[in-house]
Amino acid sequence: MKKLVIPLAVVVMLSGCATGSAIREKITNEQFDAPKIAQPTFLQKKENQIKPPVGGPIPIAVYSFADKTGQRKYAAGYASFSTAVTQGGEGFLIKALQDAGDGRWFKVVERVGLDNLIKERQMIRQMREAYQGKDAQPLPPMMFAGVIVEGGIVGYDSNSMTGGAGVSVFGIGASTQYQSDTVTINLRTVSVQTGEILTNVTVTKTVLSYMDKLTLMRWFNNGTDTLESELGGSINESINKAVDIAIQAAVVQTINEGARKGHWTFKETVAEKVIVPEVKVTEPPEAKEEPKVEIPKTIEVKKEELAIPAPTKEEPKVESLLGTMYLKLDSYVYKEADDKSQKTWLLKKGVELSVVDSKGDWVQVRDAQHRRGWVNKEVLISKP
Repeated sequence: MKKLVIPLAVVVMLSGCATGSAIREKITNEQFDAPKIAQPTFLQKKENQIKPPVGGPIPIAVYSFADKTGQRKYAAGYASFSTAVTQGGEGFLIKALQDAGDGRWFKVVERVGLDNLIKERQMIRQMREAYQGKDAQPLPPMMFAGVIVEGGIVGYDSNSMTGGAGVSVFGIGASTQYQSDTVTINLRTVSVQTGEILTNVTVTKTVLSYMDKLTLMRWFNNGTDTLESELGGSINESINKAVDIAIQAAVVQTINEGARKGHWTFKETVAEKVIVPEVKVTEPPEAKEEPKVEIPKTIEVKKEELAIPAPTKEEPKVESLLGTMYLKLDSYVYKEADDKSQKTWLLKKGVELSVVDSKGDWVQVRDAQHRRGWVNKEVLISKP
């Protein structure tokens, strides 16, 4: 029996030492390697790209995206004060909003560090006034957001699913165990003008962990001596990565939900061009010939005195300069032909507008109250 056990023990010990050496080498290399750039996110991959919105990126603000679970990190045998999920969820959310549609869906404005931003602007303004006096150049106005993102990490369920399998024969056995946790994300968008909740989505993500283990235990010399060996490994999915992926999925679902409800519209693959209808000028009816005047021979009248003047053409009356168009969705009216200029007012879908002027992809319109402004051609249609 000893002849069989001793060689087997030597083999197990050598394999364990080799495995431990390989693991130590891997950990050491990863620990002292140069920092690695993060891999492309779910939204940055070409196959997951979203069509951009009509009218350009939407200004959006994120104030916070907090952990609302109250869960503590699991630790066997003692109380842990570490949280189960990240406390910096707004960083993942801001990155996901910036990556949506290759950066063409949202303009994210800084609101997490708003106090620091305001203090810095006050410092710049005070220094300029101190050195330049009344002629100090003012800072440009801050960009405001039309939509606010609310929500947070609302759930983290530990050990939502556990299990395993194993078998042992003559003290030699193998086993596999797994554990599943679930993280839940809630994301909603709110209109700043009306306070209406535009979209509200909830996404869950599974966090999976598993472990494989091989054991050896033998007694010999009438039960006085023992040989025990264990070999195994485990893989635990990163909770931070799971939260990041869940937030990205929530952003995609928010965009689709808003488009389904009509809050925004996807831009077609081929850019839609709004053709300004040509104004047809109707010619006035031809003037009827005046009856000929017969002049008696006894009266001498010069032909110039009897010449009938040609009828003058009256200018046609046109309702508007370039035609009438209709809004196919809610849109802002800008002061200039640029989406970075000041927004003057908001028009609702289906409003009839008179086209006054055209400049590139922009047209100047006039509403029923004789207010004028510029809108992008992509938000206009020729029929209501």
